[in-house]
Amino acid sequence: MKKIKTFIIFYFLISISGNLLFAQNDDDLLNDLNDQSEVQLLPKKFLFTQKILWGQKGLMRNFKAFELTPENRTKELKMRGYFFKAHQTLGMLTSAGMIAQGIVGWKLYNGNYQLKGLHEGLATGVNIAYFTTASLALFAPPKIIPEHKGYSSIKVHRALAVIHLSSMIATNVLANMLETNPELRPWHRAAAFTAFGSFLAAEIIIKF
Repeated sequence: MKKIKTFIIFYFLISISGNLLFAQNDDDLLNDLNDQSEVQLLPKKFLFTQKILWGQKGLMRNFKAFELTPENRTKELKMRGYFFKAHQTLGMLTSAGMIAQGIVGWKLYNGNYQLKGLHEGLATGVNIAYFTTASLALFAPPKIIPEHKGYSSIKVHRALAVIHLSSMIATNVLANMLETNPELRPWHRAAAFTAFGSFLAAEIIIKF
């Protein structure tokens, strides 16, 4: 238990320091936009989910407050900063929930069946936090500065996101099948560990 507390404290310290670094990066983006008279308002490539809302003909462009102008893009970058700060904060809470769910799940697998209700409640909370965290990144306004070619922590973060998203979906699907197919428990546990491991790695890689 002492090791778990030490790990959680260390993790939260890393996360807080990472948030401060990201806040500085957001300010740099805003300064770049304000300093340039001619600037590309939208990146050439960005997520499909972002294009639905923020593309040149996205849904948000139907509102005057979000017409594609340098002034409005400055506002959108500020919104992007808020989205990602909320994304990081909820990510921390999701990780904590995953740890708690893993501890309870381990006890449940070892015969402590009275914890089943708690495990299911934690699963609901983790799912809500996880998919809200993902939505904040998927639907945030796009940035302006294009990504550098080659390795970057952002690209690794996104690759890990594909793994933990698919693992989370698999975990939930397998959880619903356990009542009729208890032999699927090892697969459910493996999917849950993969989701947690890749999610935690994605959070850590973005801090450095």
